[in-house]
Amino acid sequence: MIVTVSGPHGSGKSTYAEKLAGSLGLRHVSAGLMFRKLADERKMPLEKFQEMAAADPSIDRLVDERTMLEAERGDVVVDGQLAGWVLKEISDLRVLLTAPLVVRLERIAARDHIALEEARRQTLHREGVQAERYRKHYGFSVDDWSIYQLILDTSFGSIDDTAKILLAAALTAKNAKIGNIREKNLGVQTIPVDSAHP
Repeated sequence: MIVTVSGPHGSGKSTYAEKLAGSLGLRHVSAGLMFRKLADERKMPLEKFQEMAAADPSIDRLVDERTMLEAERGDVVVDGQLAGWVLKEISDLRVLLTAPLVVRLERIAARDHIALEEARRQTLHREGVQAERYRKHYGFSVDDWSIYQLILDTSFGSIDDTAKILLAAALTAKNAKIGNIREKNLGVQTIPVDSAHP
């Protein structure tokens, strides 16, 4: 099973992807962590590396290739802003997490131990650079939510309640996948509901 968890910074991608992977007994892979590792390998600050990636599409391609390799091994929850797009053809469930900007900034400030205004400056800069990068290199807008099967505001409920919703959606996707495989193997044809009750 392959699940992708996407969303803007501070929406809870990594937190919920890790929880979901643990509940389902799957591996957890973070595309964002891969990107940060590449920046560390080059001994570059993240902001500078993002600007470099905006000019050099090979950096995003490298992250995409590594993400695809991990996904092709199966049984994984992949989190990343582009995870849903990159794995669109092979994923079983594509989730988009969101939250109001002020909530995201508060989370980022607490996580990175920085002032709220600094969190705002860094986040708006990063998201501006990334939006342009994705449009230029991939030809799509991060505001296009049409590929996602579940869109969830993580500020709406508690962490546990949100995690339960994600688990329920993943189990639904898993059962649908098992049902589809079984039908293909048995050659079963489903009976339309209307014709079952003349």
